[in-house]
Amino acid sequence: MSELEAEYRLDYFEEEGFRRAECSECGAHFWTRDAERSTCGEPPCEDYQFIDNPAFDEEYELGEMREAFLSFFEEHGHERVDPYPVAANRWRDDVLLTQASIYDFQPLVTSGQTPPPANPLCISQPCIRMQDIDNVGKTGRHTMAFEMMSHTVFNAREDVGDEYAYEGEVYWKDQTVEYCDLFLDSMGADLEDVTYIEDPWYGGGNAGPAFEVIYKGAEVATLVFMSMEEDPDGEYEMGDGKLYSPMDTYIVDTGYGLERWTWVSQGTPTVYEAIYPETIEFLKENAGIELTAEEEDTLHHAAKLAGHMDIDEAEDMESARDTIAEKLDVDVEELTALMEPLEDIYAIADHVRTLAYMFGDGIVPSNVGTGYLARMVLRRTKRLVDSVGVDAPIDELVDMQAERLGYENRDTIRQIVRSEVSKYEETLERGGRRVRQLAKEYASEGEPIPTSELVELYDSHGIQPDMVEAIADEEGATVDAPDDFYSLVASRHEGGSAFEEEDSRDDRLVDLPETEQLYYDDQERVEFEAVVLDVFEREDEEGETVYDVVLDQTMFYPEGGGQPADRGTLSTDDVTVQVTDVQSESGVILHRTDESPGKGEFVRGQVDVGRRRRLMQHHTATHVVVHAARKVLGDHVRQAGAQKGTDSSRIDVRHFERIDREEVKEIERLANRIVTDNTPVEQEWPHRHEAEAEHGFDLYQGGIPAGENIRLIHVAEDVQACAGTHVSRTGDIGTIKILNAERIQDGVERLTFAAGEAAIEQIEETEDYLLEAAATFDVSPREVPETAARFFDEWKARGKRVEELKEELAEARASGGAQGEEFDVAGVTAVVQRVDGDMDDLQATANAIQADGKIAVVGSGKDGAQFVVAVPDGVDVNAGQVVGRLAGMVGGGGGGPADFAQGGGPESERLDEALEDAPDVLREVAES
Repeated sequence: MSELEAEYRLDYFEEEGFRRAECSECGAHFWTRDAERSTCGEPPCEDYQFIDNPAFDEEYELGEMREAFLSFFEEHGHERVDPYPVAANRWRDDVLLTQASIYDFQPLVTSGQTPPPANPLCISQPCIRMQDIDNVGKTGRHTMAFEMMSHTVFNAREDVGDEYAYEGEVYWKDQTVEYCDLFLDSMGADLEDVTYIEDPWYGGGNAGPAFEVIYKGAEVATLVFMSMEEDPDGEYEMGDGKLYSPMDTYIVDTGYGLERWTWVSQGTPTVYEAIYPETIEFLKENAGIELTAEEEDTLHHAAKLAGHMDIDEAEDMESARDTIAEKLDVDVEELTALMEPLEDIYAIADHVRTLAYMFGDGIVPSNVGTGYLARMVLRRTKRLVDSVGVDAPIDELVDMQAERLGYENRDTIRQIVRSEVSKYEETLERGGRRVRQLAKEYASEGEPIPTSELVELYDSHGIQPDMVEAIADEEGATVDAPDDFYSLVASRHEGGSAFEEEDSRDDRLVDLPETEQLYYDDQERVEFEAVVLDVFEREDEEGETVYDVVLDQTMFYPEGGGQPADRGTLSTDDVTVQVTDVQSESGVILHRTDESPGKGEFVRGQVDVGRRRRLMQHHTATHVVVHAARKVLGDHVRQAGAQKGTDSSRIDVRHFERIDREEVKEIERLANRIVTDNTPVEQEWPHRHEAEAEHGFDLYQGGIPAGENIRLIHVAEDVQACAGTHVSRTGDIGTIKILNAERIQDGVERLTFAAGEAAIEQIEETEDYLLEAAATFDVSPREVPETAARFFDEWKARGKRVEELKEELAEARASGGAQGEEFDVAGVTAVVQRVDGDMDDLQATANAIQADGKIAVVGSGKDGAQFVVAVPDGVDVNAGQVVGRLAGMVGGGGGGPADFAQGGGPESERLDEALEDAPDVLREVAES
């Protein structure tokens, strides 16, 4: 008996006449009303039963099915909640993409730290699962982008008191299964054909019993009962080999696949025809895919068996295809030729919807995080489009889905796609050379190019496995490409655990209360009084003795959110100590000082007012600049990092193109317009859910705060969750000057700016440089650009003339204007000549001699001993070998291609001796 078997024996099953059975194919335990059933019903144990035989009373489109689900659960006491973005890192910092509806409520709600937005609730949440990318198009049922409809409940055990943000039980397993039955019945399902497969769930330190709900071969729902947590002394061992014990909170986490339900209602050959009918028809017509009636019939039957193509279940795709061909009694090569183009079409339809979700929710392509995953999907889409012969711009295909999904930023989406496709084509051109080099290396060793090299080629150059295979084949090499290649690549870039690490509070601070933060009450105030609760003596990084002072309350702002700490003094009647740094640990604020003010002492605090004011100006200006950048560049612009300072600050924003000078000027003009409007800068502490509902997840530009209530800062139209200090009105910023715009990594632009007095100082400094340049040129400041351009052009012209003179001199030397020894090597005249010039002189002279059809050996003693050797085409003398020999005579080395090489060494006194030996060296190399 399974350790969890008792968890699956529900009163509801007994009341409804279910029986527990073991699948004769896979061995899984399941619950059914059918007394004769012997299999669990899930492919490959059974084939799909609903294809050509819709399994519900009516056929539904996506929107109709979504509304049917949400309305049903609203009628049964659940509150409808709006969906969250697909970019889960907008409200949590431990994962990248939303992969399930429960992600919306992790970790703060599931841990009981904050209450849910409603309880019970229902939602239809757009999700993206990159791990399914290799299955998309092949299984007939997998989509990377999907909506997970869910009814969710948060319960807490009766005996845990009020330590959690919710209490008591709303409902649990019996009612959850009953709701599933009731919804299936409302759709017209035959409940005799429904099976509930026991499938324990675990992940992120939590676990619980779960059911997979199968109807006519389709998995239509998963019912998870999250009720256990990892415990080394636990009583339940799960499939991951770890032990678990019951936890205080227990959660109903269900997932009903919108696309799957829509498919079952229509009975189309695959899920793709049910959810992307117009897109697939367009792609097939555009790619010129025409099938005979017999071919259509073969594919139709193959679709019912497509469950065998699951990469997670099948041994490999080739054997899975063989199985289908054998069952259909057709040639596997013919079947592959029929199926692969359609599988590519299905994948394109899914991928462009995924891209519409990603770009519609503001993800910008880059080399890291969600940006990398978006880039990966787009590049794979481009490859599929090209291979199947679709002659349509990808931006148009993505736009079709963006329009269908109701996104308003469609112009930006198309712009992002066009820009990214262009970058990809440039990257492919560069990467092809690396593939050829690798192919030659592995071909010479008689080994296939390994998966690790394929992943690196994809990460660095976007080169996909089939492209590597084509190039490798030309070089006589093979490729070791796994069926789940894209899942492997995605796993390198996806986030980790779905739960936060436990708070590790400094043992010294365990018994201390959290410090009262006075700077939130009055950000302009810089003097205060407090009691010293404790003082900790320690050594800093340089071995100096410093003190961490804990007060009951403070006006000193601790470092955080990119804002440096305040500085100042703490004074008693006997001593004044300097505060050089301030840090916060678990709510306790530590003031680093050079002396101890004394534990229990009453102190007067004085914050450095000038520093505080500059930091407030720069922090508020950061909000203004980000807001202005979004207005100028688009709503996809989001903060990727920030650092405030007293002389300047920087803000990193996600954007898919370089920010040009005109855009910088427009951002600066708009930012200063907000400053001169002198609007109030306001703070409020609303409930987290209310704030998110009103302002969305763009609130979390600078990080994701914990707590039930969060601090919002309103600057003009901009609203952000922010813990920093700010001026009272935008006019207090003074002015904003953007000093620089630069790309710091692909997809991230950095704006450096100064505010207030710092901006004036920066402008004055720039003006000083301009005046100094004007004085040097002896012109007015307005004439500096024109004068500098003229001087530059003249300098370039002189440089060009110098090069021409050098070439003329080299030609003169080559034609006898300078002494040089001539002799015969391999039937060709060779010239050995000493020219005491720089390397440019040597190269020019060697080129001139080579152009005359002669072998050139040119040496110089100007900087050590240097050589250049040039050999005309068709002459069997290796210049690299010659240089290597000559350079070795002067204590150095060198080499290069067979036709032109250079090198040298430090022993210039041996130059002439080496040149005298040059004829012998040339002949020896020629004869070798």
